[in-house]
Amino acid sequence: MSGLSITQYFPFMRMKIESQAVHHDTRRSALIRLTPDQRYRPLCHNCGAVATTVHSRGHRRYLRDLNLACHQVWLEVGYRKIWCAECNGVRVEQLSFADASKRVTHRLAQHIHDLCKFMTVKDVADHLDLDPKTVKAIDKAFLEKKFGETAATELRVLAIDEIAVRKGHTYMTVIMDYFSGRIVWMGPDRRMETLDAFFAELSDTQKQGIEAVAMDMWEAFINRVRHHCPQAHIVFDFFHVVQAFGKVIDSVRRDEYRNASAHDRNVLKGSRYLLLKNTENLTDDQANRLADVLALNETLSILYVLKDQLKLVFRYSDRGKVKRTLDSWCRMAETIDHPDVQRFVGRLRCFEYGILNHADYPISTSELEGANNKIKVIKRKAYGFHDTKYFVLKVKQAFAA
Repeated sequence: MSGLSITQYFPFMRMKIESQAVHHDTRRSALIRLTPDQRYRPLCHNCGAVATTVHSRGHRRYLRDLNLACHQVWLEVGYRKIWCAECNGVRVEQLSFADASKRVTHRLAQHIHDLCKFMTVKDVADHLDLDPKTVKAIDKAFLEKKFGETAATELRVLAIDEIAVRKGHTYMTVIMDYFSGRIVWMGPDRRMETLDAFFAELSDTQKQGIEAVAMDMWEAFINRVRHHCPQAHIVFDFFHVVQAFGKVIDSVRRDEYRNASAHDRNVLKGSRYLLLKNTENLTDDQANRLADVLALNETLSILYVLKDQLKLVFRYSDRGKVKRTLDSWCRMAETIDHPDVQRFVGRLRCFEYGILNHADYPISTSELEGANNKIKVIKRKAYGFHDTKYFVLKVKQAFAA
């Protein structure tokens, strides 16, 4: 008599293996029949209480289990319906290895969730020969349990930015814990109501614990941070300020090109990225072309110098020095008679406090910009997410501290 047994592969409590069958068809499957072990009293699947009475027997259900070698494993599970005194009604017998409402075992569900950390839902579904909807529902259930609630404990410094999730100016607001790099929250759009929804999930104590927030000069965000966290220092991101001035340079360049002679237009043509690119990143040919542009047009030459001078404002840790550098920069910029330049100077004056705060809190949204690139990869990998909640959960998982 053979001493081999498959029972060690199915260590399910209160169940025993009745029979097994292997089917060598195209799908290669194995069917394991399980019946309740009569030595144990059944438990209620709803509350876990020991049953007082067995209501009925002979019920069966089919569950998918982990593959065994190259074979799919199906369990034909016999179970009983019981009378539960605690629930005061008829309930299904509890199975230690599967939920009453699920069609896969706990260990297969865990395996699916582990695979979804590295593979797309479609790839996991193809690998295990499952419906993609089943794979997604299982993965989402695990993620909801771990990341469904907003973890807002010990938040001191935040970074807020937005990411385009699809064409047509469809955005989501992303909030990161600056020190841990953890994505705390994501919400639709980039409006005042968006941040209201985030702060509504925080207690008063948690909101009072926020010391600083890095963001761009977006009035909607500024308004709500001031409303919910008046003690927090708002710090404007260096990258967004310089990027905004880059748009001003490009606007002036277009006007200068329209007013230039035919010869000068040939020099100015195609100079957009030369003016916006950092000097150290220019090739020799690009540096020579830029020198010709700056020698030809005095206005663009001044703006190019101002672009580099603007970066100096964010390099000092002394508020007084930042203030003097910013004032000097604004006076130089005011000499250029162009409406876009004048509007930008007025905007800097209006939001001066957020630039000065950078001296005390040298933070930015650069970490979040890098995170946004990773979020876009997650989105492209799944060919987009129709389920926004699932997308948010996948992002939180990717940035879990």
